Amino acid sequence: MNNDRTKEGNRWIQQAVHDLSDAGYLLEGKRYNLACFLSQQSAEKALKGYLMFRGAEMVWGHSMADLLEDAKIFDVMFDVLKSTAIFLDKYHYITRYPDYLPSGTPSDAFDELEAGRALELSGEVLKFVNERKSEAESEDF
Repeated sequence: MNNDRTKEGNRWIQQAVHDLSDAGYLLEGKRYNLACFLSQQSAEKALKGYLMFRGAEMVWGHSMADLLEDAKIFDVMFDVLKSTAIFLDKYHYITRYPDYLPSGTPSDAFDELEAGRALELSGEVLKFVNERKSEAESEDF
């Protein structure tokens, strides 16, 4: 594997871990919209990190669905994750911008249950990415 791409991928995954931890603090602080957003960010960064780790040339976008499709090129098992991880897609914009809601503000639109589920889904993505990354590392040796 390209050592620079491996290092960069690992940096992104490391940040994904930190973002998920921060999302937990936001959940505890009842900042539910931001906990949802940071959960989405964690999953997005984990997938981007995996793609970089595997040597993908172009890694961009925010969509879980698109990033998972890209990851399937390297490991078809990412298709298993797609049916649940795509729910994180809705948190990229709607959690931050009032104009994505028919009324009210993002800070009023999310609750503890939804934020908790977002953290859970993001944790599943991160765990899955780390498992697939470990498997890819063992195949290279």
